[in-house]
Amino acid sequence: MIANLMMYQRPELTEAHNRYWALIRKNLTDAGIDSPETLSQDADMFTVWNDPELVMSQTCGMPYRTLLHENVKLIGTPDFGVIDSPAGYYRSALVVRADDPRTDIAAFKNAVFAYNQTHSQSGYAAPYSHVKPLGFWFENQLETGQHLKSAQAVALGTADIASLDAVTWRLLETYEAFAADLRVLEWTQPTPGLPLITAMGNDADAIFNAVKGAIETLSPEDKALLGLKGIVKIAKEDYMKVPNPE
Repeated sequence: MIANLMMYQRPELTEAHNRYWALIRKNLTDAGIDSPETLSQDADMFTVWNDPELVMSQTCGMPYRTLLHENVKLIGTPDFGVIDSPAGYYRSALVVRADDPRTDIAAFKNAVFAYNQTHSQSGYAAPYSHVKPLGFWFENQLETGQHLKSAQAVALGTADIASLDAVTWRLLETYEAFAADLRVLEWTQPTPGLPLITAMGNDADAIFNAVKGAIETLSPEDKALLGLKGIVKIAKEDYMKVPNPE
């Protein structure tokens, strides 16, 4: 068995995530569902997502619709209360240096674009859908592997613009001093947020209820730390209709 909640992990949130998982695990046990005692936070994401003994993990919308949807079940989508987005949805902040004089994204056509991974909805697919109607896509690109590193690249001048998951951006503003050197140029349109998934043989509804109950009983302090408002069900079809980059 394996489980993790790695998508928004930070050192400052480790204990809150552990307490959250302990509540989920208690609810799973009460429902007769076995689960690991601890989260595998440092495991390779695709190994976890494809594990036939996956109890629960959080994935990204793009790998779900392109690689995983036939092999896993959707549990539900945590609601992180992203501003100007429906419950369970999120969007991306297109960030640039605070002192960059450019105010129009079209002016960044030849800029260096930092992104975490090509299979990221928030870091790659969302900005692609945002700028492609303007008649361009960033030709000068820097792959960083993480949203954090993309933001750092912009702050340091290695890149000029990056697309960051709204929840990650909120965390960066809270915990990273260099975030003060950045500003949001534009926001992308909301899309379904990062869903929780489980292996095909598991009871996704029972796991949903376990997570829902855990969020409801989390302390106000841990809810605030993790940014959790609740969990909702978003249809598979809503994930599948989000466009992929060409």
